[in-house]
Amino acid sequence: MKGLENKSVAVTGCCGTVGGELVRQLLEDYKVGELVGLDNNETEMFFLQQGHKDHDNAKFFLSSIRDRERLIELFKGVDTVFHAAAYKHVSLCEHSPFDAVQTNIIGVKNVIEAAKECGVERVIFTSSDKAVNPTNVMGTTKLMGERLMTAANCARKGEGPIYTSTRFGNVLGSRGSVIPIFLEQIRKGGPVTLTDRKMTRFIMSIKEATNLVIDSSAYAKGGEIFVTKMPVIRIVDLAQVMIDQMASHYGHKPENIEIITIGTKPGEKLYEELMSDEETGRTYELENYFAVLPSYRSLYREINYEYTGVVSTKVDNPYHSANEPALSQAELSDFLQRNNLLEESLPARHPAERFWEA
Repeated sequence: MKGLENKSVAVTGCCGTVGGELVRQLLEDYKVGELVGLDNNETEMFFLQQGHKDHDNAKFFLSSIRDRERLIELFKGVDTVFHAAAYKHVSLCEHSPFDAVQTNIIGVKNVIEAAKECGVERVIFTSSDKAVNPTNVMGTTKLMGERLMTAANCARKGEGPIYTSTRFGNVLGSRGSVIPIFLEQIRKGGPVTLTDRKMTRFIMSIKEATNLVIDSSAYAKGGEIFVTKMPVIRIVDLAQVMIDQMASHYGHKPENIEIITIGTKPGEKLYEELMSDEETGRTYELENYFAVLPSYRSLYREINYEYTGVVSTKVDNPYHSANEPALSQAELSDFLQRNNLLEESLPARHPAERFWEA
């Protein structure tokens, strides 16, 4: 994508799965002029810094998005901000809702204000499918983050930043995702635990998620939410495919590894939504994405929402994993192999047990 070459970019949450891939692509593939990485994870920041030691244009800083003044200091001279820092685990946010608000809502507000203060051109916020009709704290904070981004764009004057959001499905292979959990369970000979056999999910690879974020910075007119078109899987099929592919690797017979159901965790949905019924009336379909236009567009200017590669300006059905055809097990197996999801996850050890605190 043109437009980022020789630009100064900042990535919050640069030590996370998506943030780390953003850093890699922006430095290696997009040849940005300067990259400023921000995170509060000291250990991971050290390893990230060492991994990019050959890039003299990359600078990494320990910081928190809860600290507005620190963000203003680090955003000076930055053209584009990719905001990927967030609390993302549903159960942890349920137990610490006030902290989730501080990071996922107040943190977004701080990024918005710091970007405005520093004359940043664009701010891209990474949201979640759990923001659609949320049933838990994490999803609710992500929805509020989207609303803040849209409101900031609606109220912007002069040459202030363009604010845009991107909405992800499940990033397979990311930290805390189900793949490393299933792998460790298979390594131990089972059982593989499912929350519910009827559960469906939208899926994407880390590379696809990162492409969505970067593409959004080019498409953005302001205030919209970009959603990637992505396949749907049944989680029970994922478990079975992984058993079939990986059991022998760990010295087990696939038929000897049992799949058991342990029940859903608090606030968890059986399906995922990437678009609500209300949003369909203001959504454009592009070749690879949906663009959900803001209901309140701008107080001070007319925004022309024209994109290249528009398939349709009318979308009838909300993007809902229970209503979309799921990949077959063969197609799912091909997806995992094509994206190297199992091989890349093999060295990492992950707890095999899952439990939900009351």
